[in-house]
Amino acid sequence: MMALTAGHIAERMAQAGRLWLFLDYDGTLADFAPTPDHVNARPEIVNLITILAEHPRIRVAVVSGRRLSHVEALVPVTGALLVGTYGIELRTPEGRRINRVGHEAIRPVLDRIKTRWIEMMGERHGFFLEDKGWALALHARFADDAEAEAVLEDARSVAAELVASDRFRVLGGHKFLEIGPKLAHKGKTVAYLLDRYPWPGALPIYLGDDDKDEEAFGVVRACGGIAILVAARPRETEADYRLESPQAARQWLETLPAHLGISR
Repeated sequence: MMALTAGHIAERMAQAGRLWLFLDYDGTLADFAPTPDHVNARPEIVNLITILAEHPRIRVAVVSGRRLSHVEALVPVTGALLVGTYGIELRTPEGRRINRVGHEAIRPVLDRIKTRWIEMMGERHGFFLEDKGWALALHARFADDAEAEAVLEDARSVAAELVASDRFRVLGGHKFLEIGPKLAHKGKTVAYLLDRYPWPGALPIYLGDDDKDEEAFGVVRACGGIAILVAARPRETEADYRLESPQAARQWLETLPAHLGISR
């Protein structure tokens, strides 16, 4: 789509005077870690989010597919709203934790899937099973292409066999498969946050890099906001604008206080 220029975005931010930022983490603020269990806070990102969260005309939500405990370790910032597992787990700026789904309602099903997926993986190399508590993700980033495709297809069949489609959803991707509750959905999460924490007149802006973020792009744009894709190359997207890398995204975010016309 790419309907806006940098100048148009700057003009809209200046007119609004307040920004409601929704930021993905991996692939957007930071390059991808070797595995989801690599949790190393980067000082430049922590400093950036701190500056933005302390600004009186900016609200910040970090919306990640990682479990909330990982997001809290990566972004130890008071004043930012932190979202884990695509919106199942929240930590408010005041530090209160909210779980939007009952753990006991979904964990027995996930345990059955986990057992089957572990059996399927066996001793194969290049696979990694991530247990987020509220969701399970099977990563095959370092596996052989043909083997990854076969194992992930079998894993998808197992999930379809064991879960109720009205309670769970399956998320796919390149060498990736995840099963979680229906509310594990960034679009629904952004809609929920905009409704629960309204800020009249603020301009919503969402930065993200993958198909899970695409689900939020449409929601933000429908609310009159701006969706920004972080990707090295142009592709089909619902976003209004593109930044070419996490480094470019961080550099752009650093300019936002100046667009609002006041300092910290």
